[in-house]
Amino acid sequence: MHYPVLLNEIISIISPQYGGTFIDCTFGQGGYSSKILEFTNTKIIALDRDKDTFKKSLDIKQIFKNRFTYKNLKFSQLSNLKLKNENIKAVIFDLGYSYLQIKDKKKGLSFDAKGELNMKMGLNDFSASDVINKLGEKELENIFKFFGEERESKKIARKIVKERNKEKINTENLVKIIESTKKIKNYKIHSATKIFQALRMFVNKEISELIYGLINATKVLKKDGKIIIVSFHSIEDKIVKYFFKSLSEAKSISRYVPKITPEKKLLNVFIKKPILPSLKEIKENPPSRSAKLRYAIKKQNFYDFETDILDKFKYLIDIENYSKKL
Repeated sequence: MHYPVLLNEIISIISPQYGGTFIDCTFGQGGYSSKILEFTNTKIIALDRDKDTFKKSLDIKQIFKNRFTYKNLKFSQLSNLKLKNENIKAVIFDLGYSYLQIKDKKKGLSFDAKGELNMKMGLNDFSASDVINKLGEKELENIFKFFGEERESKKIARKIVKERNKEKINTENLVKIIESTKKIKNYKIHSATKIFQALRMFVNKEISELIYGLINATKVLKKDGKIIIVSFHSIEDKIVKYFFKSLSEAKSISRYVPKITPEKKLLNVFIKKPILPSLKEIKENPPSRSAKLRYAIKKQNFYDFETDILDKFKYLIDIENYSKKL
């Protein structure tokens, strides 16, 4: 069963009872879109890079007709949408994976999967198999260290390179390598969790996707429009937090941008700490326990701040660029 995370909190923030057009950047199984469309004066533009979500979009389209539009796009491609006559009230991102995606053996997102490593969510140029079997030891170490926050990234990378000289590494091989390398066991999470997180992030370029998604969401919103992000791990939350803080404080954020005076702030952020799921939601849907919701409200027209944001996270984008070797 699919649970849209922090749904009630999002509905409270965006107030769909007053109507408007909303962009659901991570359509998935349509939990957010379906709920918003229950309010009869709303419209949804839904995006998802995973082509397997198209079938679910047809079900919603049949019910809500012209009030619902679906596009098989990555959310970094928001600027490709033709929105001249649309008053976008909110842009919503849920950065997690659905239960169906995790359990889909073809995608290979889970360490329980079998066979060749994949992890492609759609509109990809390479797979996890390419990463594990082709990139160098230092490159693998950095991916595991910075994207997975794995303490034993160096040892695991070295063991992978050694073992792939004997045979091509698949999902089962990779799990065995990780389990045999890690000396300190954490019985609350599987030994392979952080490595698989790192690979998913790298294969799907989730760092640059998020940064450009936030930039383009800010561009398409009109005054008083809202950006809402539900993230599930510390790297994502760090990016969102920095993005909101940089554009909501009265200061010079970069040598490329003039000092921002209070009346010229681009965003308003009313809550400093993220909104977390209730105990009731966590009990009903345990994976929601790591979710964090942050949101901001656009105050005025967009100005150029991309360089500062990209500079801040250049070290992560540089790691993503290892993909050019594949």
